[in-house]
Amino acid sequence: MNPKQDPCQLERLRCTIFANSKEAARKVATEIASLIRIRKAEGKNCVLGLATGSTPTGIYAELVRMHREEGLSFSNVISFNLDEYYPMQPEDVQSYVRFMREHLFNHIDIKPENANVPDGTWPAEKVADYCRDYEARITAAGGIDIQILGIGRTGHIGFNEPGSDQTTRTRMITLDTVTRIDAASDFFGTENVPRRAITMGVGTILEARKVFILAFGENKSGIVAKTVEGEMTPSIPATYLQRHPNVEMLLDQAATAGLTRMRLPWLVGNVKWDDAIIRRAVIWLSEKMNKAILKLTDSDYNEEGLQDLLAEYGSAYEINLNVFRHLQSTIVGWPAGKPAHAKRPGDRPQPFDHIFPKRVLCFSPHPDDDVISMGGTLIRLADQEHEVHVAYQTSGNIAVFDDDTLRFTEFVSDYCAAFGLMSDRLTSLEEHVEEFLKHKQPGQVDSKEIQQIKGLIRQGEARAGARCCGIPNERLHFLNMPFYETGGVKKKPIGPDDINIITELLRKLKPHQIYAAGDLTDPHGTHRVCLKAIFHACDVCRHDEWFKECEVWLYRGAWQEWPVHQVEMAVPLSPQEVKQKRNAIFKHESQKDRALFPGADMREFWQRAEARNADTARRYDKLGLAEYEAIEGFVKWDGTWGLND
Repeated sequence: MNPKQDPCQLERLRCTIFANSKEAARKVATEIASLIRIRKAEGKNCVLGLATGSTPTGIYAELVRMHREEGLSFSNVISFNLDEYYPMQPEDVQSYVRFMREHLFNHIDIKPENANVPDGTWPAEKVADYCRDYEARITAAGGIDIQILGIGRTGHIGFNEPGSDQTTRTRMITLDTVTRIDAASDFFGTENVPRRAITMGVGTILEARKVFILAFGENKSGIVAKTVEGEMTPSIPATYLQRHPNVEMLLDQAATAGLTRMRLPWLVGNVKWDDAIIRRAVIWLSEKMNKAILKLTDSDYNEEGLQDLLAEYGSAYEINLNVFRHLQSTIVGWPAGKPAHAKRPGDRPQPFDHIFPKRVLCFSPHPDDDVISMGGTLIRLADQEHEVHVAYQTSGNIAVFDDDTLRFTEFVSDYCAAFGLMSDRLTSLEEHVEEFLKHKQPGQVDSKEIQQIKGLIRQGEARAGARCCGIPNERLHFLNMPFYETGGVKKKPIGPDDINIITELLRKLKPHQIYAAGDLTDPHGTHRVCLKAIFHACDVCRHDEWFKECEVWLYRGAWQEWPVHQVEMAVPLSPQEVKQKRNAIFKHESQKDRALFPGADMREFWQRAEARNADTARRYDKLGLAEYEAIEGFVKWDGTWGLND
């Protein structure tokens, strides 16, 4: 029998969990503001250690708001940033000097001489001397009062890559391959990411009097668990924070998924056994014991720490049967319902089963997410004669290689020349494309003409992919949401115009089923913003008569997959449908072989999708359900969560 473990003994760092990243940022900003005011009253400086990246931007936004609306002064603040790429000019798009100016320094009254960011312009032979001087300046300022940290997927803090121990000081370091892959979206390709950086050392960070380390999102859950529950090791530099006397890790719900108390709560304390947690526990037990669910015994429950569940419900058989029946009910071959002639006695009723055919609207954040993540279901829906529409929310134009742009421009020019259709305007466009791309710098924003060409390339691929699934051109909608159209990786905040575009399409089509991407770990957050816009548009439409007979389903697949215990609709795919889905993905030629923004998973998108769909099917099979070639999983939106993130 496994004894229950104390979560306080498992977790070696103090963790605070917030509903969303905004709440966590507000807490840190409030503590910083309080210390600034205390030091001001004492006639002393407040010394801050600052970080870059998406994680701390909410903190900086709140500090700027406090400065503007509450009169918070930074005149007594000295700041030291953690790191900077090397080499790096301060005005470059990817420069951390520029980042800090744009997000904080230009909007507050900090003295320019007090805002310290490592200098990436020093000659290599002088960097060591510069780093010693950086350390001396921190010491002269009295040491860091509050240090803000994010955490990389390798467990790095600052740019202290695996192998950095607690004795390291500010220095030049060679970046880990994973770190460079994660930075690729900012530099428009891994090959453009600098191989070195200047960073504060782990030892420097540990000398701060207070440390806040923040982590948000499911993609950070694995490294969070290792940092919080694992042994201190130089292979995960963040674990050295365990020896700091005043450190707090701030997490959103998604980032906690790997912690034992969240992943296996029945092993660390008493739990309230509702249907959802029972499913999680039984599926975990089945996979741990390598037994089908219906073969689990009372002894299995008792020996693996589930004696409380067994005691409450009395019989392993009844528990097994209830979970098995639930999983069986999720397998749906007709995801939008059957026509009357196809219904058979004993068929499980589905919501709004009286409506056939249904209008179905699939939202695709990028022009390929539809076929990557639910291509098999789209094929099934079209074959079953539902009215299927796809709405491509963004142009996806930043994810097209320059070579493809030049190739398509040359094709149009050659075609027009062959048929006597050449014009001065076309010749001028071809000359502009060639000249611009010849002198383009890594990370430079494309001209409007090139952005448009790249968008048209992706539109053409989207049409070809949709045709593979049986969806005609007239049911495709290219929304080009304004938040995305910056030409760079950094996007504008979502605004009323974005939400109105979604709302108008919903009210025009009045769909019975909506499918949206619930896959939130894409490299630069487009999926999250697109989903938020859909949620807000649905909220606007919630009192419309048509919305009373509408369901919203969330798909995944491009970056992650729903775990089996969360799946509420599992659409099985035949070998032929898997092949047809693969062909639809192949139509996105600009993303084939090598995507511009591959993220952490270096496999091609069709390989990711097939592997994840096959794994879901394999897990259903191992749990004792029917064996399928592949399964696409969906979770139903309940109309509430996600609106306030």
